[in-house]
Amino acid sequence: MQGIEGVAMRANESPAVRGSEGVRPRGRDGSLPRGNEQHGPDGPEIWIRGAVGEPERSPQRYEEEHQPVVRVRQFSWIATHGGAGSSTLATVFGGHDAGRDWPRPDRGEPASVLLVGRTHAAGLDAVSHTLDIFRRGDAPPGLDLDAIVLVADAPGRLPRQLTQRIKVINSVIDVYRVPWMPAWRTGDLTGPLPREVAALARLTGRTAP
Repeated sequence: MQGIEGVAMRANESPAVRGSEGVRPRGRDGSLPRGNEQHGPDGPEIWIRGAVGEPERSPQRYEEEHQPVVRVRQFSWIATHGGAGSSTLATVFGGHDAGRDWPRPDRGEPASVLLVGRTHAAGLDAVSHTLDIFRRGDAPPGLDLDAIVLVADAPGRLPRQLTQRIKVINSVIDVYRVPWMPAWRTGDLTGPLPREVAALARLTGRTAP
């Protein structure tokens, strides 16, 4: 076990050899406690747990020092059409709002991309068009398309034909759905998030709803 060493010390060695730290105290009569003793050919040997001269670290301190560093992955939100909602999503979930432009990793903008579109027919057309750009390899080099984020264009259930189109897109790449959020229309982005976006919150590192 790392940081743990068994050091054998003979009871008849001088303090200069053994050192002043880590030595078990004697009783009033000068004898050593019987505890962890093993008898060798030259007398009792005392086994000291831990490196001599180094104080043992508490389990809590050890865990803190060896805690893995978790870095949240950053994303660039790309709007595939006007009014897609990339600015709102970047504000709520964090990351870079690229708008209608390609992100520039050479300027420190995240190379991991999330395409944003509305769930109406025009929005799905724009998402499919931009997705094809990545599939053909025509996107700027260095960009990595991670997923599609579809924002509801109206409250209520989608028409069947739109739901079917989303299934087709989802067969090619991961799709995250964001439901209709009335508070967002008035600019209130501070409210609690619905359970429907829990997976997107985990992806972006935001506190899950």
